[in-house]
Amino acid sequence: MLIGVFGLSYTWHYDNRTADSLSEYAKIEFNVSRDGDGNIEGAVMSLWDYRYDRSELLPKAIIFIDGAPWDLRATVKHTPPPMSGDRFKSENKLFVEFPRASLKSILNSESIRFRFFYDSGQSIDLPLNAKDLAAWKRKLRW
Repeated sequence: MLIGVFGLSYTWHYDNRTADSLSEYAKIEFNVSRDGDGNIEGAVMSLWDYRYDRSELLPKAIIFIDGAPWDLRATVKHTPPPMSGDRFKSENKLFVEFPRASLKSILNSESIRFRFFYDSGQSIDLPLNAKDLAAWKRKLRW
């Protein structure tokens, strides 16, 4: 019984974990695509979040660039726990393409927050840390 209580407590705390930045909460990757002349064609972000509950990501997100919201459409993929490895965690992936008009705002921004949503009603709203923001800007400047 104690093991069950500990297990439920651990999984609840993991799924409701806190973090100071987006990359502390989930794995993120930001990529910029360019044409043959080196001009930016677009930018995408991928996010991977692992959870013990069965909540699934919703195909929407909001990026706040210096407080101004940009609604984003996302593509999501939910993978239930596998039968081997870490067999209790679900994997949620979110892929979002940024509007071309937002890229200049990102490049000139002082702060960025990103919000994504689960079908359970939970939303995660976290800022990029200074290191990640600098990396995004570097990729956009290249």
